[in-house]
Amino acid sequence: QVQLVESGGGLVQAGGSLTLSCAASRSFASINAMGWYRQAPGKQRELVAAITSDGNRNYADSVKGRFTISRDNAKNTVYLQMNSLKPEDTAIYYCNTNRGPPYYVTTAVYWGQGTQVTVSS
Repeated sequence: QVQLVESGGGLVQAGGSLTLSCAASRSFASINAMGWYRQAPGKQRELVAAITSDGNRNYADSVKGRFTISRDNAKNTVYLQMNSLKPEDTAIYYCNTNRGPPYYVTTAVYWGQGTQVTVSS
């Protein structure tokens, strides 16, 4: 089981940017896809973005055009560049494995601590 540690969250004003990082304890080059997820208070966890091993990306409609997911297999790290942040982006952000296309669901059981992103208006 790969251990994942998220970082890079913080407090930012609306319109600002943040870059999240997810470092893996071992190579995830063989993992089909990785995803960033978020959970806001009182809401279910949702997929924000996913990237397959061959670089195909999938985004939630709410973040298309604003967020970019990338992965560096050499560094065992997945990134989420977030631009034009909105107050509704406020949530705890997690990274984890993903099944990839066509449905981009996750069957992950274990989740890390995540990283808090707070966007003020």
